[in-house]
Amino acid sequence: MTPFIFHTDLGHGWLEVPISALADVGLSTGDFSGYSYLCSRAVYLEEDCDAGFFMKAYEAKHGKRPGYTDRYSDPCFVRDLPRLPRNDNAASLAPFRRRG
Repeated sequence: MTPFIFHTDLGHGWLEVPISALADVGLSTGDFSGYSYLCSRAVYLEEDCDAGFFMKAYEAKHGKRPGYTDRYSDPCFVRDLPRLPRNDNAASLAPFRRRG
């Protein structure tokens, strides 16, 4: 698989992941928070929770972490894309939920 692209600007970063790569590791856009972004062919997973969640799923399936290249621009075009729908129950947020 081609390395992914990690887009950054001065304030944040997002891992660009084709929609097909989500399905390959058993995930969908509904597994991620509203802090990530979407276009017709890819999701841009924010660096704090969503990107790491995807990377763990990728590693579980393929036995290694995905490769990626860095791409910096300020401001980054990702900020102009539509966000994923807010999902307070996103699997990527599970480690941050309050426990009982």
